[in-house]
Amino acid sequence: MVRTPGKRVDDRGTAATAQISENLITLKGSTEIVTEFFSYSINTILYQRGIYPEESFKQVQKYGLNMLMTADDKLNDFFTKFLHQLSNWIVKGEVQKMVLVITGIETHEVLERWAFEVHSENGTGDSAISSKSKKEIMAEIQAIIRQITASVSFLPLLEEQCAFDLLVYTDKNSEVPALWEESDPRYIKDSAEVRLRSFSTKVHKIDAMVAYRNPEADV
Repeated sequence: MVRTPGKRVDDRGTAATAQISENLITLKGSTEIVTEFFSYSINTILYQRGIYPEESFKQVQKYGLNMLMTADDKLNDFFTKFLHQLSNWIVKGEVQKMVLVITGIETHEVLERWAFEVHSENGTGDSAISSKSKKEIMAEIQAIIRQITASVSFLPLLEEQCAFDLLVYTDKNSEVPALWEESDPRYIKDSAEVRLRSFSTKVHKIDAMVAYRNPEADV
């Protein structure tokens, strides 16, 4: 059978189109990637900082890493509702920042503040589409998760039992569910800050940092 030159061109074109389609990321797809990252990063912080007992977490595989996720049904239900609302705001381009705050239960003092800034890189709406390989995005997310895991090497020991809160900075005109409430920024007095790595889907970019109470401020 003779393969015509025209057929060869068609084959190459089909292969190229398939490769481009595989790397295309829509606004919805990017929102799913970002929301999933928030789910795993929140759980990683809660585990690494000892907010909940070690035995209340289960091991899963994600981003090529062994991850620990809460097995507590009530906490999972809370996360599901929180992330659903967060996703709704992200897809509309209404989220500026998501912050996890760790507070001492006895002193009510804010001890750590993990902030994740959300930037729209390619506009908003259904037209926001980018081309970036999932493998590249996963490698960037993996680097951030590794940094969170390694944070115990520089963060001060949490010497009292702690609780956490999740804050979301949204646009002023965003619709806020009835069960949500306004909050102050929960800044830390005399804080030290460490900027973590970023990741980008080319639709959204996430910049991460952690602020903590500077032990030297008490000296």
